Amino acid sequence: MSSASASRTPSENTLRTDAQLIGLVGLAHAISHFSQLILAPLFPWLKDAFNVSYTELGAVLTVFFVVSCLVQAASGFIVDKLGPRPVLFVGLGMLGLAGFGYATAQSYWMLLASAVVGGVGNGVFHPVDYTLFNRKVAPTRLGHAYSVHGITGSLGWALAPAFVVPIALATSWRVALAAAGALALAVLVVLWMYRRVFALDVKAVQKATGQDAHLPTAGQFDFLRIPAVWMCFGFFFFYAMVISVVQTFAPVAAGHLHAVPLALVAVCLTVYMVASAAGMVVGGFLASDPSRCERIVGAGFGIAASLALVLAFADFAPVLVPVLFGAMGFASGIAGPSRDLLVKKSTPANATGRVYGVVYAGLDIGQAVAPLVFGRLMDNGRYTAVIVGLALVQGVLIASAFNVRRVRREALVPASA
Repeated sequence: MSSASASRTPSENTLRTDAQLIGLVGLAHAISHFSQLILAPLFPWLKDAFNVSYTELGAVLTVFFVVSCLVQAASGFIVDKLGPRPVLFVGLGMLGLAGFGYATAQSYWMLLASAVVGGVGNGVFHPVDYTLFNRKVAPTRLGHAYSVHGITGSLGWALAPAFVVPIALATSWRVALAAAGALALAVLVVLWMYRRVFALDVKAVQKATGQDAHLPTAGQFDFLRIPAVWMCFGFFFFYAMVISVVQTFAPVAAGHLHAVPLALVAVCLTVYMVASAAGMVVGGFLASDPSRCERIVGAGFGIAASLALVLAFADFAPVLVPVLFGAMGFASGIAGPSRDLLVKKSTPANATGRVYGVVYAGLDIGQAVAPLVFGRLMDNGRYTAVIVGLALVQGVLIASAFNVRRVRREALVPASA
């Protein structure tokens, strides 16, 4: 690829070049989310195969997300130094290796070791993806880029159980996990064929951006002194708690509260994810104006929190529970692209990878903490408290979004003002 095309600025991009980049990055992001959920649906098989408890199997996922968190924070520095393309390819390769590691594991400890490999691979995607978007996609299409990114992540989550469970039933859990690893490597091959799309002249970017007029970026770690960065980290910590509760406990808790048949309980998460993806499409258009992203986030999660309270306290027919989950997912999805703009607006010009790496580490930490808190409520049969807790965390997201804007504005005001 020529240096001219590799260093093309976002304002010079065509719809075709942006769409190609967004689609390929979205495909990689789908595999990241897909790899996060390939083990959990197979727990019944793994429990018998390794003679372990569900708690021990849950620890495998904890290892995955803890490693992912650490790598996510560190990989941002590597992305800023080497560029996103090599880091993306290594991440996909390690997800593929993790799948084969799970498939060939002969002991519980081999599962844990494979989870470490998978966590390393999973940890690179957000710094890579958002660096590519922010550096190569036209500003007027960034909202749509973030929308597609969120949608593909949700589809990756939805694909995982639909992919591994039928294969496990038809053959074995080992074949299912090997097939998951092969899928990750197949996507790596596709992205390698289109590697020119991911080219980014890091030195040219650093020379062009220099230092932001308002935010300190001179040192490698100066961005850590920006209050808005840590507010964004907190926002994503609570956002991950919302996702974790919805994925694991909220449908079952709502099922107990409203006497919902098990078949409908199982549908709730699928409805939520599909509706969330639809909401992200709408949110991509709304995010075309970055100045209103905090208001969109506040409105989306405000509606979601209100619906959660209806789930907790209202009395209605069981068949309406999936409908409320769908409405809650749609409202949350609308906020998704604007959520990502909150981070972009708080990011110094030449520290994109580092900032996104640290901020999105909050996702992994939130996913590790939420089961400990809400799992205890479930064990004690406090189902109303689970749903109310979900609403409270969604409310915290509203306050966090506006607090990000406040501290960002304060940072732009001269000390003598």
